[in-house]
Amino acid sequence: MSKIGNRSIKIDPSKVSLMQTTTLLTIKGPLGENTIKLPKNLPLKFVVENDTIKVTNNNNLKQTKILHGTFNALVNNAVIGVTKGFEKKLILVGVGYRANVEGQFLNLQLGYSHPIKELIPNQLTVKVEKNTEITISGIKKELVGQFATEIRKWRKPEPYKGKGVLYFNEVIVRKQGKTAEGKK
Repeated sequence: MSKIGNRSIKIDPSKVSLMQTTTLLTIKGPLGENTIKLPKNLPLKFVVENDTIKVTNNNNLKQTKILHGTFNALVNNAVIGVTKGFEKKLILVGVGYRANVEGQFLNLQLGYSHPIKELIPNQLTVKVEKNTEITISGIKKELVGQFATEIRKWRKPEPYKGKGVLYFNEVIVRKQGKTAEGKK
């Protein structure tokens, strides 16, 4: 028995609908549509009862038990995505670090000799506030997180001065720099 797989997912039936075929699970909501690809011969059933979605397991094979919890989490993320959406905030810390959006590109100036252009995926919305705060939002949790990581990889936060691309509310443990030894 999977503890995560047995959790019921609360939905508002007037806003969220679920449609299953043999290879796809489609969840529609007010913010859009999320699709989850299902493996062939998946013995899991997705049942909508009143205001909950239950993922039921039909056999006790080890692989099915593993997939039970995984697909419950994927469906839960899809439901949250089409109802509330997901959002990540990044903060640029450093002298001269700034960002702006031009069309489908996010332009970053992170202390390199050239500006960095990142293509914004179609499913995401990127807003830049105060030139140093980037907000990434969308209905797919993994896509929002992946794009935030792609931006962050250009300047990971460093522990001595605290400069770099930080997640909102991220705490960087600062290290003490070199100190001159006492004069003798």
